[in-house]
Parts: sequence; C-alpha cells; structure tokens
Amino acid sequence: MKKLFSTAIIAATALVGAEASATNYSLWIHGRNGGSTQRGNYGDFSYWGPSSTAAGVNKKAVNWLGTQRISVENFRIRDALDCFCTGANWCYIASHSAGNLQIGYALSLYGGSTRNIKNAAPSSTGVCGDAGGTPVGWNIKWVDVASGAGGGSELANLGDWATSEPLTSDLVTSTARAMYNHNTTRAKWFYMFAGAKGTLYSAALPGQDDEAVSYHTTGGVSATGNFCNPGDWFCDGTLNTGTAATSNGVAKWSYHTVSLRDDGEAYDHYAAGNWAGIVGPVRADMATYAQ
Repeated sequence: MKKLFSTAIIAATALVGAEASATNYSLWIHGRNGGSTQRGNYGDFSYWGPSSTAAGVNKKAVNWLGTQRISVENFRIRDALDCFCTGANWCYIASHSAGNLQIGYALSLYGGSTRNIKNAAPSSTGVCGDAGGTPVGWNIKWVDVASGAGGGSELANLGDWATSEPLTSDLVTSTARAMYNHNTTRAKWFYMFAGAKGTLYSAALPGQDDEAVSYHTTGGVSATGNFCNPGDWFCDGTLNTGTAATSNGVAKWSYHTVSLRDDGEAYDHYAAGNWAGIVGPVRADMATYAQ
C-alpha cells in the first residue's frame, strides 16, 4: 500500500509543470542521546551509522539536543520540515524512539499552521531562506517509526533513566500521551516497527519490549497495557499488525499501522551507530520506498 500510494503522489506531481523541479528528501529524526550530534548539521549521521549507507533519497539527519524537553527542541524539527518539505518539495520521515514524539508533536500542534516556503539551502544553524509563499503545513508522504516512544516508557516512570535529563520527564507514559493529540497526524500515516528483543528491563516494562520501550507505545496503541506477540502467556492481549486493535480491543491511534511486529524477538532498541537493532528494518524500508 505504501509503495503504491507514494508512486501515485509522484505521478500526480509530475503532471504539474510548475513542479518539474520538485525534490524528494528523507529526514531522519533521532531519539534520546547525550547531545553528541551536531545540531543544524543535516549531514551528521553519527547517531544512526555510516552516512554512506542507503537510507532513502537525499537523506538528511535532523539533529536535536536529545536530552532536552520535546517542546524546547521541537523548533529544530520544524526548521527541517520548513527547509525540505515545503513548496514543490516532498519528504519521507524516519524517526526513532523519542524522535516519534518530536514528529508527532510537530504535526499535531503545528501541522495546520501557515509556513514559509524555504529554499532547501540551510545555514550552519539548520535554517533555510525564504523562497516566497505561505502554505499550510508540510508536504509529507509518510512516517516510518523505529520503536517509537510516542506513548512513553515505564523506565521513565520508575526513574531508571538519568533524572537530571529534562527529556526523562517527557517520557513518563502519562506525560507523553497527554503532550499532544496523537490522533492528529494531518492524515499522514505512521508505519510502526516494534522491536521485542528485550531482556535487561523485562520486569519493569510491560508485555513485549526492546529494552527501552514496550509494545503499547511502539505499536501506536492508544492506551498503556501488557501487549505481546501471538501465543505469549500472561499478557493483556496481542499486538496485531496493521491498523487492527489489540486482541483485547484496545485501538491504535488514528493513522497508525504496525508494519513490523518482532515475532522472532530479533530486534533491540539500539542503532549503536551502525543502523542496528530495530533501526535496521526501517533503514531498509526507507531505502526501498523513500525515492
């Protein structure tokens, strides 16, 4: 469905002569980190892995201070969206962990606002110049999410992460879920990739997890709960693929669909600077479909 949908948009765009110079970009929004990435440098892929690795057309790394609150750093995501996803240009988005909160926050709270069309030529601070025109929102085809933390993590609830980091308070499950309306995606599909290779914090995280977040958030489920793979015992229900509710009837957020449920428990949470863990399948998906 994703490939056909994207192809249809590209074909429609090609019919408009004024948009003959349109360019597609792939934006990668990282999650929690120690602030080692160069903010404003769209070529710094150190969080993800070698920049030479295929990860979608015209890929750009959207770097933010990954220890700070979502609201404080969200301007960097909006700067990138303005730079590359306005005017005749379109974007594919990939996000990881708290990057899910960043793109969700931007779309829900600012996706219906008037933007300035930019020239896709960023300064050293990541800001692009005005090119004329004020559309509403951004041109986004879809969003791939690697182990998204849109619903928070019980590790933040329990203080298992550094409490001195402002982001930790945003990752408390009740806070993350109340931060914005997760159903308001501006009709952009969120394709969720949910990892399940979790062992270290299994007692703290309900249901299936990838050592940082559980299926209730990585699967885009609208309520917290103990959700697992098919056949697993002692769970509230099974996380179903696609848009279907969990087996015990808990719905997903609107425009959220599970593309990968880690039935083989093969993917942990960590990119490890080498496109590893659950980021690997998302990278492959972007390389194939983000064109």
